[in-house]
Amino acid sequence: MLNNIFEKICFNAYKSLNPLMIKAVIPFVDVIRKINNKPQIPLKEKLAEIDFPDFSSDKVILIHGVSVGEVLSLENLIVKIKKSFPEIKLVITTGTVTGQELAKKKYSEIADFITYFPLDAYKTVEKFLNSINPRVILIAETELWPNFSYCAKQKNIPLYIINGRISDKSYPSYLKIKGFLSIILDCYQGIFCQSELDKERFISIGAKEDKTIVMKNLKFEIEKKTCDIDLKQEGFKVLIAGSTHKGEDEIILEQYKKLKKKVQNLKLIIAPRHLTRLDEVKSLVQNSGFSYGLRTKEDNFLNNDIIILDTLGELSKIYNIVDVAFIGGSFNKTGGHNPLEATIYSKPTISGPSIKNFRDIYSILEREAASFVVKNEIELYNTLEKLFLDDEFYLKISDNCLNCFYNQQGASQFVIEKLKNVL
Repeated sequence: MLNNIFEKICFNAYKSLNPLMIKAVIPFVDVIRKINNKPQIPLKEKLAEIDFPDFSSDKVILIHGVSVGEVLSLENLIVKIKKSFPEIKLVITTGTVTGQELAKKKYSEIADFITYFPLDAYKTVEKFLNSINPRVILIAETELWPNFSYCAKQKNIPLYIINGRISDKSYPSYLKIKGFLSIILDCYQGIFCQSELDKERFISIGAKEDKTIVMKNLKFEIEKKTCDIDLKQEGFKVLIAGSTHKGEDEIILEQYKKLKKKVQNLKLIIAPRHLTRLDEVKSLVQNSGFSYGLRTKEDNFLNNDIIILDTLGELSKIYNIVDVAFIGGSFNKTGGHNPLEATIYSKPTISGPSIKNFRDIYSILEREAASFVVKNEIELYNTLEKLFLDDEFYLKISDNCLNCFYNQQGASQFVIEKLKNVL
């Protein structure tokens, strides 16, 4: 009883003091972003001090994805919502500058309005919600803002978490304030999670069991692309190093050199993440002693050991013609790239230890034994060797990739059915 009262006192204190904290912190945030040469966050939008479209006579669905990963994961759902409810107005918000830029690039022709999620001061949130007047709010993954949640509840606006997840890093901190979080979570009509583990975590920090449901993962709802690329790969085994960054091409070339002694018909595709590095990659390949060709010159594997993918927009479909994929950005501090672009074709993927950008996806893939995250170059070589030399093992991992995608289907349709009930 006393704990419950204390948590409510904390909640009310947050509601009262947060606007003052925001005003005090904003100047420092601006200075730090300038020092780090980062774009400034447009405060007028964050404070809801802009001209909003007139939504007073419309049904509005508000969808929030904080940054790039969430914005990308929402793509299939946003298209389905617009198709299923053509009469509704769609408002998309983001929390970061990069998320905002991507949202405007991808959804400007679908959404009726794209702006920033408001700062969590009660009056700001109230002004924002009065202007948007949403019939329902969908929050992607985990954004637990006390004032926003409470204000939505006060206005009787159905509020949902979709594609909900709680990371390994955040979970211990959330447990320490679960009494406070339970008040926020009580403002939600539904918490729809990526997995049973996420469901258990939400419940353990205060979500009610009857509101917390597994919906599976929106990020797995991508489509295969038709591949019209022919590198004369028939009869060869093909390894691809996709989205490589500085320092990773050398690693892959070294493993390829060792592996080719055991797999003589092995070929390699190198796809640098940034084509500005093309001359550097060409020099590395040339110095390795292997023959190589360029995709732009329509070279193929009949006369070359290695093909450098020096084109834009072909990587996601070229995964269809390889056997194994190394996903770059994972042996430096980049944080990795999306392994699902290869997994969707039932291709086993291997990444280095830096996978923070797609940790939730890798946790599912690893749990289903459909992907490998290695700690170092020795583990990378050993995994490659087993995949290329053990046919039974390779087929098992390929089947796991297929089953993993199959098991994660239905997330967007789940949300559509819930919206039908609300709207």
